[in-house]
Amino acid sequence: METETSDPQGRSIVDGDAMGEILALAEGISFWGGIDPDTGRIIDVHHPNHGASVAGKILMMPTSRGSCSGSGVLLELSLSRNAPAALVFSEREEILTLGALVSDRIFGRPLPVVRLAHAAYKDLAQVPVASLADDRITAPGLTINLKPMETGGVQLTDQDLALLGGEAGVAAQMAMEVICRMAAADDVACLTTVTRGHIDGCILAHSANLVFAEKMAELGAQVSVPTTINAISVDRENWQRQGVAPDFGSRASRLADAYVRMGARPVFTCAPYLLDKPPRKGEAIGWSESNAVIFANTVLGARTPKHPDYLDLFIAMTGRAPMSGVYADAGRKAGVVLDVVIDAATVDDLFWPLLGWIAGRNASDRIPLIRGVARFNPSQDDLKALCAAFGTTSGAPMLHIEGVTPEAHLAPAKEAKYAKIEAADFEGAWRELNRGTKKIDLVSIGSPHASGTELRRMIELFTGRTRHPTTDIIVTVGRDVLRDASEDGTVEKLQASGVRLLPDLCWCSIVEPVFPAQAQGIITNSGKYAHYSHGLSGRHARLGSLSDCIEAAVTGIAPPGPPAWMVAPYAP
Repeated sequence: METETSDPQGRSIVDGDAMGEILALAEGISFWGGIDPDTGRIIDVHHPNHGASVAGKILMMPTSRGSCSGSGVLLELSLSRNAPAALVFSEREEILTLGALVSDRIFGRPLPVVRLAHAAYKDLAQVPVASLADDRITAPGLTINLKPMETGGVQLTDQDLALLGGEAGVAAQMAMEVICRMAAADDVACLTTVTRGHIDGCILAHSANLVFAEKMAELGAQVSVPTTINAISVDRENWQRQGVAPDFGSRASRLADAYVRMGARPVFTCAPYLLDKPPRKGEAIGWSESNAVIFANTVLGARTPKHPDYLDLFIAMTGRAPMSGVYADAGRKAGVVLDVVIDAATVDDLFWPLLGWIAGRNASDRIPLIRGVARFNPSQDDLKALCAAFGTTSGAPMLHIEGVTPEAHLAPAKEAKYAKIEAADFEGAWRELNRGTKKIDLVSIGSPHASGTELRRMIELFTGRTRHPTTDIIVTVGRDVLRDASEDGTVEKLQASGVRLLPDLCWCSIVEPVFPAQAQGIITNSGKYAHYSHGLSGRHARLGSLSDCIEAAVTGIAPPGPPAWMVAPYAP
């Protein structure tokens, strides 16, 4: 018996026809670090569908999660014809939707996107194959009618209309068209003005980022607000002396240069909040890069959704963004309240990335309020680590920490759910993120980029010692932080202990030979890199505190087990 209703049970976000097998994921995935951009295979070892391929499938998931760079991975898959046949969501989603829009509008490669009501989504997930055409999805025994996308409801200023009409050129026209479609997809009635931007899609993780950036530059794209650039894939000034293949190095440099030609400031850091004059509380900004967005909202109280790659450029070009999500007061309320219940009297800095990773898994795409940890007095570096790890497992653009972050006093949403995070959750997360070998060949610091405080702390932890002769220690750092550390003698002291400091690139973008080819055992203090390491390098990592990492650099051996605060008996 066929199931059909005449009323629309879903919405066509990006038009197109498709046919294929259904691949329904129980949880969202980050396309960046979770999907192989060359083949479409799921490479996130923490995901229950690890090993499956999304290529040619009608891919279903409630919503995406993780990195803003997922839009670029989807574009790469589309350009190489390894993309899903269509994307089907049951909740609000931006990252992959934007990638599909760019594929369609900028490159003429349709990639349909649909959002379904929960009942229709559940029905579709039960069938083996389906087809999408015109205004409906059909499958054996099932028809789901779709409502078409309409953009006429978005209120535009005269300046917006001028951009949309092409008065500032074709690049700005394309940018405004995509912004309007993203606003309509989220049922947003108007746009908001932003004061600054941060561009994320400048890592040469695949060819699509270069193709997109150079196309936009050739079309005459220019940013209209002060805009910074994320970490890139090479040490911009020194890659020729580091054994980097000339083709890769030149293409990575071209990608960076394209954004500089469009007017962006070449700071090349994934931690723009460490620069002079960070955003102020309440300031509306247009940032991408998941950790930066989460830190800006959570710690600084600035306002920016987790804009997908490429949309960040369009926003920087126009100075306008859909007035959605955390731009509005209502969008900043917690949808999950997480009570941390552990008996430990003190914790070390490993606590914070673990907490972020666990909170993200509990929150999914909802903003959490975390209670019960203010007594541990997190530093800015602790919060940086927490925000980065949170971004790997959650699609939410921020979180609140009671007694710590500036908007934690906001009342949670009426429908907020409540849950506990207990000692067993920390131990489970530690084991999940410590799959690597105990013999350490490489110590990875700086994902996100290390701060000056972290560099000085490393000097204290070395206390005159040097790294083990078979263990490399590499720290990635922003240009501005590196300059200040050079001037005060920090760099010289770290180099004397065998530390290698690299500007411009980050662990999300390091490849061989800068990544030591012989290294198999890795330890990091970054929950973000511990989560993504296998998908990016083919090696499992271990996660430890900064002290653990320096000890491993000196001895070549990882700590034998979890820290004392995690396992009973707890300190009184």
